[in-house]
Amino acid sequence: MTDIAAEELLDLPAATPATDTDTVPAPAPAPAPSPRRRVRRLAPGRRLPYARLLGPLLVLVVWSLGSTAGLIDPRTLPAPWTVVHTGAHLWTTGTLRTDIGTSLWRATQGFLIGLTAGVVLALLAGLSRIGEAVIDGTVQINRAIPTLGLIPLFILWLGIGETFKVAIIAIVVYIPIYLNLFSALSGIDNRFVELGEVLGLSRLAFIREIVIPGSLPGFFVGLRLGVTGSWLSLVVLEQINATNGLGYMMFQAQNYGQTDVIVLGLLIYGIFGFASDTVVRILERRVLSWRRTLSS
Repeated sequence: MTDIAAEELLDLPAATPATDTDTVPAPAPAPAPSPRRRVRRLAPGRRLPYARLLGPLLVLVVWSLGSTAGLIDPRTLPAPWTVVHTGAHLWTTGTLRTDIGTSLWRATQGFLIGLTAGVVLALLAGLSRIGEAVIDGTVQINRAIPTLGLIPLFILWLGIGETFKVAIIAIVVYIPIYLNLFSALSGIDNRFVELGEVLGLSRLAFIREIVIPGSLPGFFVGLRLGVTGSWLSLVVLEQINATNGLGYMMFQAQNYGQTDVIVLGLLIYGIFGFASDTVVRILERRVLSWRRTLSS
């Protein structure tokens, strides 16, 4: 019996020794490194946050230092804090709020009319040979005529009230919008037309899928120029038979030798122009997010 029991014990499989892998879990894989954006050697570099404010802030610092050191005659150019104090005083006790509101309303009216006219005329001329023959030559002649030189004629036509001011602003706005949008429409590659015909696109689908995306970059260039033009023309127009507005305020300040008020008006114009251009640039960046450019 003893020998048989010994043989049965020898036939049993040997117990497997415990290993570390049975009790300790395998280590987790190392996280993959986050992809780094490649910086191209010939590119301008990364976009700096709020970079467009650097130039105006530098001018403000130089202006402040020059005024503090007495290098700038306050009768020629008042110190920044003097201009700020004047603005606060006119805001609380004067008509600055009314003047700003009036100027904004005039610029907005003229800009919207000019924007509509520029887009419609550019589409008619850019999408039709007949439209191009009728419209483009006329616009080019209008472009060659100094817009501010039309003021006496428009006063005779429309009177000396608000209507002629809005009309002049609209002309200043529509010309750059038309020129840039028409150029963008004319510059669309003819191969896209052939592609649309092969795909069987309708006229409306061709305009929606090919013409509009291809012309948007040129449109935004004209839009930025039009926004700036509305403010540039407003400075002159508000000095002609006006009873309010920033230009009228500056004209009155000139008669009384108030340099600080004139500088205040110029700064407000500059801030409005800078802010409106920034809004257009942000809108352009969002609408054209698919485009990769040096400024991206």
